[in-house]
Amino acid sequence: MLELVHKIVWGPWLMALFLAAGMLYTFRSRGFQARGVKIWWRATAGSLIGAKESNSTVPRREQLTTACTALAATVGTGNIVGVATAITSGGPGALFWMWISAAIGMMTAYGEVYLGISSRFRDQEGTLFCGPFVYLESMAKRHWLAVLYGILCVLCSLGMGSMVQANSLAETASYSFSIPKAAAAAGLGILTAAIIRGGRKQIGQAAEKLVPVSAGIYILFSIFVILICRNSLPAVIREIFQEAFRFRAAVGGASGYGISLAIRYGLARGVFSNEAGLGSLAVLHGDSPGQNPSLQGMWAMFEVFFDTIVVCTLTGLVILCGLKEKGLSAGGTGLTGAALTSWCFSSYLGTWGAYLVSISLMLFAFATIIAWYYLGSQALCYLIKNGNKWKKRLEIVYQISYLSAVMWGCMAALGKVWILSDILNGLMALPNIMALFLLSGFVTFPGDTA
Repeated sequence: MLELVHKIVWGPWLMALFLAAGMLYTFRSRGFQARGVKIWWRATAGSLIGAKESNSTVPRREQLTTACTALAATVGTGNIVGVATAITSGGPGALFWMWISAAIGMMTAYGEVYLGISSRFRDQEGTLFCGPFVYLESMAKRHWLAVLYGILCVLCSLGMGSMVQANSLAETASYSFSIPKAAAAAGLGILTAAIIRGGRKQIGQAAEKLVPVSAGIYILFSIFVILICRNSLPAVIREIFQEAFRFRAAVGGASGYGISLAIRYGLARGVFSNEAGLGSLAVLHGDSPGQNPSLQGMWAMFEVFFDTIVVCTLTGLVILCGLKEKGLSAGGTGLTGAALTSWCFSSYLGTWGAYLVSISLMLFAFATIIAWYYLGSQALCYLIKNGNKWKKRLEIVYQISYLSAVMWGCMAALGKVWILSDILNGLMALPNIMALFLLSGFVTFPGDTA
């Protein structure tokens, strides 16, 4: 039954909605992700390495913390597991469609973060509210959709954000370092509790340390593998573009089987990885410094760019170049997911290469766990904002539930939980995508005269 629901929710219609929203904002911005690359780069990553800050009212350290927290939620197991799955299922051409997903998703991310910053507010207790549940209620006047989004966000945090990530971490620790899952559960539970007790500030500080280290290590050694296999790189690049548009056996007399698989898996895994359209980036940018929604929207664009165009591309090239050097196809090893990526690293960097992937995956997963706790807690605060009598108690219940989900996720077989979490993620996106269509007229872009 769950499998049937999953196929319905994540059918072509949902992919079409994601793409339609991105195309709407791409059209309205006149392709700002491409024509304005110098603008958004200088305003974001370029401002961190340049001599001057992009905006005097936005301290670099505070902006970096916000960006790292957002990246912690997006740069995760999807960058390793998701890419490998896309390639083995859809062929090399799936990587091209992941790029397309990211290019379009950059403007979706801009739109949702712009709306989030424009509508955020603090209540009388000083609690900050920002995200789809806010702009659905205050701007779109759809209170029931705002409540629905909040409920689904809480449920997603207990599934995809905690159990699934914890399971990936524990499986990796057990396989690579022979750490018992019970020990991994206890250790992860203690670490997670220590971080989330400090609230948003401590979560941001942890993300600020975890994301650069984990991503930096992964990027560095990915480049090493690609350089070792550099003779295969031109052929791999050609194959990516050829397979993306090559029509194989006809399906229904209209589309090719190969290209349909490449598009399906490339676009789906691109959305899963960078989360553009889910609304999570709007929540995570809620307490970003400064009041400029356009600046925060550009940071969201950079986060999608870094997640998919940089990290996912490196994973894809490591796999494809590694297989090409050994004369194997994507399915020739019998491996998929993290195991395939690990095999490619260990084949060229030795056993420690596999350890490297494992450590990166574990750090990615932990960063995602603490970031999704913040997402879920923000959604819960919105849902109970008028129920002060029970607010503190419900927050404690949620915290205990989240830690329990993390620890249980380490030890349980999560086949059904993966499917259910994926369904909830898809359903969670629907209210946000509706808001993006309804409120597109409120979003302005750098260079607009209005």
